[in-house]
Amino acid sequence: MGKKGTLVRTALAGGALLSSILAQSSIAQAEDYSAWRDIETKYIFGFTTGSGIGLEGEKEFTVDTVGRFGKREGSYRASETKYELEFTPTQFIQIEFGMLGATHNINGVPDLDNLRQVAVSGGFAEFRYLAIERTSSNPLAVTLAVEPTFRRIDETGGERVHNFEFETTINADLELVKNRLFAGFNLLYEPEVTRTVLGETAREAKFGGSTALSWRIAPNVVIGGEVWYLRHYDSIGLRDFTGDAVMLGPTLYVRLAPKMFMTAAWNTQVWGREIGNPVSLNLAEFQRNRARLKFAVEF
Repeated sequence: MGKKGTLVRTALAGGALLSSILAQSSIAQAEDYSAWRDIETKYIFGFTTGSGIGLEGEKEFTVDTVGRFGKREGSYRASETKYELEFTPTQFIQIEFGMLGATHNINGVPDLDNLRQVAVSGGFAEFRYLAIERTSSNPLAVTLAVEPTFRRIDETGGERVHNFEFETTINADLELVKNRLFAGFNLLYEPEVTRTVLGETAREAKFGGSTALSWRIAPNVVIGGEVWYLRHYDSIGLRDFTGDAVMLGPTLYVRLAPKMFMTAAWNTQVWGREIGNPVSLNLAEFQRNRARLKFAVEF
């Protein structure tokens, strides 16, 4: 009964959740969508970031965890959590800063040390500027963002390092159906420099983009999906290309209370290549799966 009972309980729970979502969707379809509260699109696309920066004067505390799972061999689980304070001093500027926590559980992965640890790993700041504002006659909004980050723990292998990263993104979204259907687009450039305890210096960069689609099935519930294409280079100038990957998966946003929400996403690598290594998927520079879970409180 053990495994079978678990499967039955899982199926029943899934059926109950699906019935609840369908019921909410049916109720929503009878409503006037234009009367729904405007939604902040920054959070509704999973790993893809929307253009929203919140209301002027608004503050927010966020716990944002990204987990990475699976390498070609062995057991690999790692996570990084942002403990983040965010505020919006004007209607066009948003500022965020906070600390980073990391966990690693690595065993039998080639080129990585076996490791189990939980550590405070660094700090970060983010600056966002709303370059194009959505209006009644313009459904497109675009935000420019930069995020300098310092880490003393390597996010992949968990060893002690001095790592400096400067993520730069263009976050755009398009309102396809008023208050209901949104498309999101990101363009990412992420250079970083790492100095090891042995004094060695490594320079690398990621470059890529994403497309996401999110459907608001109820005033407080948004579901969708996203696809990412990412490239890795052993230089910050986008030379020395080493491989790329495509990741896709579902997304969920739920507003739990007027000033509290959560967002979740899961991405799986469905295609990848490692230059010089004729294998399927790219599990050297990227992971097989990644997950995101974020909780936020506005005040």
